[in-house]
Amino acid sequence: MDSLFDAARQCLDAADPAEKVALTHRHFAALQRGGLAIPQDAPPPEPIRMPGRPPRPRLVHPRDLPKRGLGSDEGKAAFLHAIAHIELNAIDLGWDAVYRFRGLPEQFYLDWARVADDEARHFAMLRQRLQECGYDYGDFDAHNGLWEMCEKTAQDGLARMALVPRVLEARGLDVTPGMIERLRTMGDTRTVAVLEVILREEVSHVAAGSRWYRWYCEQRGVEPRQRFRELLQEYASGYLRGPFNLEARLLAGFDEDELLALQQQAG
Repeated sequence: MDSLFDAARQCLDAADPAEKVALTHRHFAALQRGGLAIPQDAPPPEPIRMPGRPPRPRLVHPRDLPKRGLGSDEGKAAFLHAIAHIELNAIDLGWDAVYRFRGLPEQFYLDWARVADDEARHFAMLRQRLQECGYDYGDFDAHNGLWEMCEKTAQDGLARMALVPRVLEARGLDVTPGMIERLRTMGDTRTVAVLEVILREEVSHVAAGSRWYRWYCEQRGVEPRQRFRELLQEYASGYLRGPFNLEARLLAGFDEDELLALQQQAG
């Protein structure tokens, strides 16, 4: 396999999570050492209805997911499972950006393949922690919201960069610090260590979204702040919930006007 686009599609199509992780690491390593070409004359991408998924977890509407507290072993496992599911989806989101959008600068593909590689490592760490708690990935129901937004923005790289990394994935910047503190007070230092790695690296992932969102705006002659407000209104009103981690979002490439737009949209 010598095309990055073929490699990305193979990772997307892999249904077994362990295989998806292994393929991601293998192909990103090949890309780094120059073993995968990025052809400028590649044909358009083929449609992707859904990436490969294992038979479980069952995907349900978010409102049908039961509320569980962290006070029980099952509740903690359900929390780990929910984060692991997000990270598995994030592998596909990274590879989908690589596969879907053609004719872009080489750095775009390097950035999103690197994100996919990081997310694969995050998923593996969370799955290991879940197994240490006596459970495994697939033991709880999950939802498909991340991939649904991926489909909604499939034809527009600008909207993808604005909404997937900078809205949906950035939600982790807002909620993870509070979860870390709560788990620390419970004495769960192993889960805290995993979440601290994820939080630190997710800042750079959201920053990649910010960087390429502004690149798209510059290419199209679009004012990025106003367009971000419009995209939030068009696509993301139901996804926004405060409070926002303003410090982390500033590090991830948001400016004051964009943070104000988020806060206004979230009410």
